[in-house]
Amino acid sequence: MNRVAVLGAGSGGVSIAATISGKGYEVSIYDKDEEIISGLSKVKGVKVHVGGESSFFPIHTATTSLSEALEGADLIMIVTPAFSHKELALKCSPFLMSGQVVILNPGRTGGAIEFYNTVMEANPKANFVVAEAQTLLYACRKVGFSEVKIYKVKRRVPLAALPATKTNDVLFKIKDLFPQFVAANNVLETSLMNIGAVFHPVPTLLNITRIENKEDFDYYIEGITPCVNRVLEKVDEERVLVAKAFGVRSLKAVEWLKESYGVNIEKVNFIYEAIREHDGYYGIPAPKDIYSRYIVEDVPTGLVPISELGKLAGLSTPTIDSIVTLASTIYGRDFRKEGRNLDSLGLSGKSLEDVLHFVERGEWK
Repeated sequence: MNRVAVLGAGSGGVSIAATISGKGYEVSIYDKDEEIISGLSKVKGVKVHVGGESSFFPIHTATTSLSEALEGADLIMIVTPAFSHKELALKCSPFLMSGQVVILNPGRTGGAIEFYNTVMEANPKANFVVAEAQTLLYACRKVGFSEVKIYKVKRRVPLAALPATKTNDVLFKIKDLFPQFVAANNVLETSLMNIGAVFHPVPTLLNITRIENKEDFDYYIEGITPCVNRVLEKVDEERVLVAKAFGVRSLKAVEWLKESYGVNIEKVNFIYEAIREHDGYYGIPAPKDIYSRYIVEDVPTGLVPISELGKLAGLSTPTIDSIVTLASTIYGRDFRKEGRNLDSLGLSGKSLEDVLHFVERGEWK
């Protein structure tokens, strides 16, 4: 492997591109935003700020042409909001003919299933493997078109391929680039460990007037208070119950903070307390736009599919459903209808056992 394509030039995309470049690989980066690509092209690289130090990493190609970005790349790292996954699957489908590996960073909930089904419907001859990371490797924010500040790098990020029998092959391919990735049992595990669906929509909705007024405040430290925490705990509890129904490994959000960041949870009881034990969450600003990905991504591609998978398993998710309804009301959109529901994921009429067989084998019973 000599060349890697990164699709998406946001905070996560340029952080991943810089990491790959720093390991000596040729990187091409794609984004449909011409202004962003122009900024990257001018400096021919990415400046990364970590812990008070700055480094520059060259980028071989920055382009708005998907075919140019994918040419010669047998590893494709997709680092875009999850609501773009289906569109990218359609656009990539003519090119996925050479045993390429696609990794969604992250898949959110149902990402790999949606990507795989979309590609195979458009191009049944496509020869590729799709995998999804449970979360983005970095806590980071862009500070310019070609500059990014990395607050923290996670110690351990579960990853699974579809089918699960290909997971170890994918991990072997990327082990030199990203040793933090470890095997999950299957894409249901990575999907139902979607902590972004817990941490993002609720604090955003319960701080919506502050965001609407463009106030400056720390999203995690000031935005998650004891009252907000009570709702987070209920959302997290329902997520864990759905995961258990499918028999996949599940961690509570507090346990996830220990595994991902090494947070000492022995002296905490609640999510908001655990967040305050992690220095990487301090200083991360709240969105200034109510249409941030914390809602338009994490509700339709996070909370909705968790609720829908709960239905498939015969479980109710009343708190999650109330947040979906509240978001749909505030934003004037039907997030359940436009999100990853059972119909759009191709899971309508399937049993729990059917879905488990599919994610393990890549085929239906």
